[in-house]
Amino acid sequence: MRKTWWKILCVCLLVYAVVGGLLLPVPEIRQLQETIRNLYYHVCMWFAMMILFTTSVVYSIRHLRTLDIRYDIYAREFAAVGLILGLLGYATGAIWAAYTWADPNSPAYASFGSIVREPKLIGAAMAILVYFAYFVLRDSISDIDKKARVSAVYNIFAYAMLFPSIWIIPRLLPSLHPGQEGNPALNFNDIDARMRMVFYPAVIGWTLLGVWITSLRIRISLIKEKNWLNG
Repeated sequence: MRKTWWKILCVCLLVYAVVGGLLLPVPEIRQLQETIRNLYYHVCMWFAMMILFTTSVVYSIRHLRTLDIRYDIYAREFAAVGLILGLLGYATGAIWAAYTWADPNSPAYASFGSIVREPKLIGAAMAILVYFAYFVLRDSISDIDKKARVSAVYNIFAYAMLFPSIWIIPRLLPSLHPGQEGNPALNFNDIDARMRMVFYPAVIGWTLLGVWITSLRIRISLIKEKNWLNG
């Protein structure tokens, strides 16, 4: 039971987020309307992605300090699941943009032609591509120890690229994304207590789901590694 309580909690939180996200009322924001419910998916997935990427880079640093191959496996699997959540977050964000920025009734519609140059989208795509390159780099090196060391160094570089590409540069440029040019964002004026009652549990739920999937992938990888050493 000690090993399964957090998995039960994960399921309960995600069910609560889905049901609460559908049934609980949301603020009446003209730009977003009912699409604001996507907050429980798009933003929460990106929060979970950041947590998994942070865990991954911690294990990469631990590998460089100890040269323990297990830490490289942990770092790889946390990065892999984090990348999956990042892709899902990017997809849900693109769908959200299509329903808000491309809506003729939306004030942002007049600027729709600039979406292809949207800093947030470009920065997010850069971050995802940097982590894609992490796995391409791993597959290009055959020596296990060298692969682990080089990948760990690159993982630190990839993590450092997250912040300027997602958080810093997009905030310095004009953007249609919430939080820029008067668009509503995640603050106390735009999101009331009812939404926060769902938002924070959703962040925890998506993060636990990512950890759950990662733990399964790590177990499979360790079994494969053991079989390869014994074979």
